[in-house]
Amino acid sequence: MPLPADTRDSGALAFEIKFLVDAATGRRIRDWARARLEPDPHGEGPFGDQYCTTSLYFDTPGFDVFHRRGSYGRSKLRIRRYDAEHVVFLERKLRRATRLSKRRTPVSLEELRRLGRGADGAWPGQWFHQRLLLRRLQPVCQISYDRLARVGARHTGPIRLTLDEAVRAVASTGLQFADDEPLRALEERMVLELKYRAALPALFRQLVEAFTLTPQAVSKYRFAVDALRLVPEDTAVAPPVGDATYA
Repeated sequence: MPLPADTRDSGALAFEIKFLVDAATGRRIRDWARARLEPDPHGEGPFGDQYCTTSLYFDTPGFDVFHRRGSYGRSKLRIRRYDAEHVVFLERKLRRATRLSKRRTPVSLEELRRLGRGADGAWPGQWFHQRLLLRRLQPVCQISYDRLARVGARHTGPIRLTLDEAVRAVASTGLQFADDEPLRALEERMVLELKYRAALPALFRQLVEAFTLTPQAVSKYRFAVDALRLVPEDTAVAPPVGDATYA
C-alpha cells in the first residue's frame, strides 16, 4: 500500500522569509493570523491549526552544515515526523537567497533502519541514503517544536504562515526518535515563517508593517546546536541577521 502524501511543508511554495519575535508579539501575531487565514488541514487543537513537529538533523563530523561551508551552507538533510505518526519524511531543503525547494519522500518509521545498514535502488528513500553517504552526514540532534499553521489562497498561488514555539533539542547519535528529556533551545521567543509563490502578498506586507517586523536568517538547527554545546564556542559562527529581501 502506498504511503500517504502530506501537504505540510511540501516545497511547492517558492519563497520563505523568517522572523524571530518575542513571545508576547508571537501571541498577538497568532490572533492576527487566526482572524485572516484558514487553519492548516492537518492541524488539531481547539482552532484546528496546531501540531507538533520533530526532526532529526544531519551534519558532518566537522559540522560543515552548521558552519555553512561551501555547498553545505545551502542545504539541510533531515527526517521529519509529525506528532506520533508512524510515517516520517526524508527531506532535503535547498535554499538560494529567499527561494527554496524541497525534496520529500514518505517512508514508514520502521524503514529508517535501512539508512543504517544500506538500501537498494528500488527503495524510495535510496536517494536520501546516497546523499548521507556522499556528503558524510550523520545524525546530530533532534529538534521538536509546537507549530501553528494557517493557510490561504491568492491569485499568485497558496500562501502559508507558521509560528513555532517551545523549540526543544536533544543530542542524537542514531537513526531513531528519542524520548530523552529535551533542552529548551529558544526561550521566550518564536519563529515566524511566511511562505508564498511569487511577490510578497499584500496580507503579509500588512503583517510586517503592523508588527514592525525585520526579516532574519533564523535557523532552529543552529539554535539547537548552540544550546546543546555540540560545537566549541571558539569555532561557532553567529548567524547573519537582517538584510533578507522580499521577492
